[in-house]
Amino acid sequence: MSHEGIRFVSAEEAARESAEEARLHEDAVTPKKVRVMKSEGTGVEIEWKDGHRSAWNFAWLRNACPCATCHDEREKSGRPAGVAKPKAETLLVMYEAPPRPVEVTPVGKYALKFKWNDGHESGIYSWEYLRRVCQCEACRAKASSV
Repeated sequence: MSHEGIRFVSAEEAARESAEEARLHEDAVTPKKVRVMKSEGTGVEIEWKDGHRSAWNFAWLRNACPCATCHDEREKSGRPAGVAKPKAETLLVMYEAPPRPVEVTPVGKYALKFKWNDGHESGIYSWEYLRRVCQCEACRAKASSV
């Protein structure tokens, strides 16, 4: 008997996945105003139609890339979205430019796409994804209580 395609998860994982699958209200994932501060090199701010405000810096967004490759790598290493990969310990630390977008383009009416200064560009940051990974105090408190 084959168990291919069957995945066993803990009750905690199942509850988290169930919560993630729950659809957010349309106003919660529809931006009223989007500010990408590319020139300043600081990050993205979104004011949502439901009145909520979210903000992320570019380093956090790059480390939370939703593409399949980045998502799988984070899942395998157990890193949450937004946390950087640990650097290898070496005698001489090489300078690495902070993550910044070279280009930012809208994807239809549902997402943003970044081309990062490290050459990575396969992640599509949907409005729903961005709302789910909101870093405001209220959303982080809510996420830690789940």
